[in-house]
Amino acid sequence: VAHLLDATAERAGGLDVMFVNAGESLDWQPVELGDPAMWRRNIETNLFGAYHCARLAIPHLRRRGGGKIIMMGSGQGHRGSPGVSSYACSKAALWMLVQVMAEELKDAGIAVNEIQPGGVRTTLGRHAPAGRVGTAGLREPEEVVPLAVFLASQPANGPTGQTFSLRR
Repeated sequence: VAHLLDATAERAGGLDVMFVNAGESLDWQPVELGDPAMWRRNIETNLFGAYHCARLAIPHLRRRGGGKIIMMGSGQGHRGSPGVSSYACSKAALWMLVQVMAEELKDAGIAVNEIQPGGVRTTLGRHAPAGRVGTAGLREPEEVVPLAVFLASQPANGPTGQTFSLRR
């Protein structure tokens, strides 16, 4: 990730926006039946992966005098459902990371916000057990882009520490 960010910043003349989209859910069990190794892996991917990417972007954004970090959250991080404890907990922790980073970075002109896309047709949903994720009303990944562009285009004194949802 560090090499990719450095190369991108060098090629583009800097980094203005970091869009962090880490997500997987491998443990579709109630807590008592869940696999601790899968639970840990979900936390590693969904929380630590996002933390790692955002942390590496901060120096690049500081060099530009500010910028945006947009995290892909989930409604499950704000209201859990049975059988998705590791995913819901990882996304709840991600929401708190957004809050903390927004406070830490606002004086540097770096806004940190979360997008809750609602149901999106991705590989995450394709691996869900039958009946766990419905396909009716799912949006295509491209339908999330306008909200990300909106957040990326906000002025330096625009929103930070906020959650923006596409849920219907």
